[in-house]
Amino acid sequence: MDLDHTDLAIVRELQTDGRLTYETLAQRVGLSRPATRMRVQRLLDSGAVRVVAIVHPAVRGLTATAHLAIGTRGEAAPVAREIAAMPQAPFVTLTGGQRPVMAELRTAGFSELDRAIERIRSLPGVRSVDPLITTRHLKDPYLLTDEPAVDHLDDVDEKILDELERDGRLPFAELAERAGLSAGATRARTLRLLEGGVAKVVALVRPDVLGIGFLCGFAVRLQGPTDDVAARLASWERVSYLSTCIGRAELVGTISAGSLGSVLATLEEMRACAEVREVESWLHLELVKERYDLGAAHS
Repeated sequence: MDLDHTDLAIVRELQTDGRLTYETLAQRVGLSRPATRMRVQRLLDSGAVRVVAIVHPAVRGLTATAHLAIGTRGEAAPVAREIAAMPQAPFVTLTGGQRPVMAELRTAGFSELDRAIERIRSLPGVRSVDPLITTRHLKDPYLLTDEPAVDHLDDVDEKILDELERDGRLPFAELAERAGLSAGATRARTLRLLEGGVAKVVALVRPDVLGIGFLCGFAVRLQGPTDDVAARLASWERVSYLSTCIGRAELVGTISAGSLGSVLATLEEMRACAEVREVESWLHLELVKERYDLGAAHS
């Protein structure tokens, strides 16, 4: 799908706040409200952009996260599809690297995480599974890294979240009808949930749509303390995701860039850091799955 500068501006605004009103969005991109609405609908209909609510994992009881590097015997795609069918796996890719499949798992505690990893190890075609266990999320375009400020959710709150996970731009009037409340009460509850960090409504976009068609994963082994170098890497624009972890490395992350040259330059800058002992990297070649509406599977 070919996007012009105005389309790209709309996408970037929705990545920051997927529930921006058409009036506000129109003002920011310099279009009329009807023209803006038409462009947004075209983006959604194309499948290149999805606007959804991403609920904080802690709210869903998903307290354990791991990144898996998976070696295969024979073709990797069937293995990736099997893992993508697991409700605990929100993110699965085929890669160019030593391990051809990378996956993220989110589970309700480490016992469930261990069972999910063992299930992957038992899949036909899986040769090896090397997990990195996340200890702290430092940067994520989708994940809310701070703990939610809302302590208690009732059944109506859960219904609102479920509906927004399916369609993040659902109008308040329609959301109210589904939740069984007035439009005003629904709006108040929704804003409480969003402002309290329970969920974030964002646009999920195919990387090639934004001209950042190269995604490179990396794992960094450090010498000395982690915090300073982790904060430095998280501040880099091309580093779109970063977590501390336990396993073969202390940091795991993603570089998003418009060219292989930019990916290489970022990796070289990373290797030049005095605290960095080793950088392992891989290119994400095909996004097999990216879904974060995992609450129903764990409720």
